[in-house]
Amino acid sequence: MNNQKGLKILLIDDDPGILRVMTIALEDEGHRVICANDGKIGLELCLGESPDIVITDIRMPGMDGMEVLKKIKEMEPDREVIVATAATDMNYAVEALRLDASDFMIKPIGEQALSIAVKRAQERFATRKGLRDYTALIEERWMETSEELARTFQTQKLLIESSIDGIIAGDKTGRIVIFNKSMEKMLGYSRKEMIGEKKIDRLFCPGEAEKFRSALASGNLGGKGRLFLHESWLEGSDGSRIPVQLSAAEMVHEEERVGVVCFVRDEREIRKLTQEVADQARMLHQDKMISLGKLAASVVHEINNPLAGILNYARLMSKILSRGALSADSAEKFGGYLALMQSELERCAKIVSNLLAFSRKSKLEFGPVDCNELLRNCINLSGHKLVLQNIRVETHLAPGLPMIQGDFSQLQQCIINLIFNAVDAMPEGGSLFFTTSLEAAKNLIRITVKDSGCGISRYDLPYIFDPFFTTKTAGKGVGLGLSTSFGIIDRHKGAIHAKSDPGQGAEFVIELPVNHP
Repeated sequence: MNNQKGLKILLIDDDPGILRVMTIALEDEGHRVICANDGKIGLELCLGESPDIVITDIRMPGMDGMEVLKKIKEMEPDREVIVATAATDMNYAVEALRLDASDFMIKPIGEQALSIAVKRAQERFATRKGLRDYTALIEERWMETSEELARTFQTQKLLIESSIDGIIAGDKTGRIVIFNKSMEKMLGYSRKEMIGEKKIDRLFCPGEAEKFRSALASGNLGGKGRLFLHESWLEGSDGSRIPVQLSAAEMVHEEERVGVVCFVRDEREIRKLTQEVADQARMLHQDKMISLGKLAASVVHEINNPLAGILNYARLMSKILSRGALSADSAEKFGGYLALMQSELERCAKIVSNLLAFSRKSKLEFGPVDCNELLRNCINLSGHKLVLQNIRVETHLAPGLPMIQGDFSQLQQCIINLIFNAVDAMPEGGSLFFTTSLEAAKNLIRITVKDSGCGISRYDLPYIFDPFFTTKTAGKGVGLGLSTSFGIIDRHKGAIHAKSDPGQGAEFVIELPVNHP
């Protein structure tokens, strides 16, 4: 890899604006930048240009960033890859780290965060290259005894001790001859306790050493005598189980195995991050269930009326039938009654179907979405609640809008959240305005939801999209609604912002790109 100034960096992102901004920032630091607007082109450039560092967006059409990372690591495991992701997609960032990504950055990416990530990737590359070169040197110039091996390793002390990952080396009997600072910090043992005193197998939790040796011997994860990203558990000095990711290489001299080197990544923080992502997903679904509870209460009333009508028609028809054979006039009335009953049942079925679709916990699935249909569906779903709250609805939907690519269910959740916020802001009733329009110059569709409620304080306005921020009294909300809406729009590569003055209502504007894959 080159010096810190003048690195060759490959950027892969389907957003031209992001590519332009990141290119300017990196070139200002003296780096040479190559750009690709999709994963396939990026992979071809990686093979042809051999960049020092690859920075790739995770969400892209065709070959996404995760697939790019996997293919690069298959071809060249030591290539440094940084992934960029939205805050709402942290589960992808965690998975990228498991696949040996150097680092991840949260969008929007600031210049300082970009510079730090590039510097860390460079340091990581330098460390791994030095260790790899030194392993080759040991294989070529193997010393006769483990003491000599330890002394030789000592000449590389600075390199080994500065490694972020833990490094252990053992002689042909498995006795530890190298135990760096990162291993001391990870397991709680000192080098004095380990070097020459313990075998590597003793560091594993019960049953894990056998799995490690078997995986190393199999050659399935890295090739003969090598092991790449093996998941295992080590035991700390206090008896704690520590999840780790191991890469290892056997050292061979004249076809004889003379030792092993292990590179150990502590996965406790990654596991913690994984759990936080799972907890966040549960909390987001909890917010959806809160909205569902509010919808269900009003839907019960909305279904009750058509069901009462159907019951009355059924009773009337039964009464007529009890009088004997149907007359022509009665048969004609029956036809009308049945048509009305069918219409009311279809109405009930549609209400229940919409409610079930809204409640379903599903993965993000993009498809064509009609924004006007989306708004009409949300208004219908919450219509009875709006009527009960004495809220007048007014729509101004632009005809002939092009389709956007999105997840209908999640966009529906976003709009429903905005409707419920508006309802809470108008406890005595008011007006709710829905508008759609096409911004042809920017190739986007704008959706506006405006209410005549109490408005938002200028002190609160900057924080309304923060998780758990709420101005509602206890028990009235957990502060996830607007945060959820922000995350949904961000995943659709759109934007959402609010305008408000106290006592003048609030206006939320959503902008979604047209034909975004």
